[in-house]
Amino acid sequence: MTEKVRIAMLAITKHAANLVREAGLKMPEADIIVSEKFAHVMQGLSNNVIVSSGPLRPQIGDIFSSYDQLAFFVSIGAVVRLIAPHLKSKEEDPGVVVVDDAARFVIPVLSGHVGGANAFAEQLADLLGATPVLTTASDAGKTLAVDILGRELGWKVDAPKINITRVSAHVVNEEAIALVQECGSKDWWRWPGAIPENIHLFDDFEQVDLEQYKAVLWITRRDIPEQLWRALAERLVVYRPPEGGLDG
Repeated sequence: MTEKVRIAMLAITKHAANLVREAGLKMPEADIIVSEKFAHVMQGLSNNVIVSSGPLRPQIGDIFSSYDQLAFFVSIGAVVRLIAPHLKSKEEDPGVVVVDDAARFVIPVLSGHVGGANAFAEQLADLLGATPVLTTASDAGKTLAVDILGRELGWKVDAPKINITRVSAHVVNEEAIALVQECGSKDWWRWPGAIPENIHLFDDFEQVDLEQYKAVLWITRRDIPEQLWRALAERLVVYRPPEGGLDG
């Protein structure tokens, strides 16, 4: 069973409260955190409404640790200053997005990929009729995201962090990449149009001339010998589709 995503939207001004109310009508599963002065704006919503009294800063630590996705209807500078003391890592931090005061743009500012802020920004922008502003290189360039490839299909990444970092750079810099898929669903490409020309597809690892490629993305259930990890130092990222999943 998919774990429920904990979402909160925060507003501390009258205009922001009205925008949050609009979003809350379309996203009833989200909690709404609103300053006491504008709590009346949320009357009639089915959302869980949390009324905040006093300054927001002392409350951010608890809020930051209680949700998976946070949408601040506050200026981006203020948000950066509020969350900065609570940052840990992209594996632990929630996704954070900011909505401008005119609801024209929704901007992920933290944990865009692993934390899901990019996907949340697109969802929220669609509800508000806004434009999502995605600044991560793989999203801007509409190429694959090494750190979350196949995540929605249940794939697990099996690689040291340094490999993910190095290979991600090769992908967005349009270096030649071998993608070997020996198992798992083929429905992993999430952008319209063709896969970028620098991504070369293979259905068996032994087909790959390793000297011709900067990096290898390998979707497999094989055990990878330590010797091969060493030979492909910082060039290999492995993905593990779930056992018993539908391939093809």
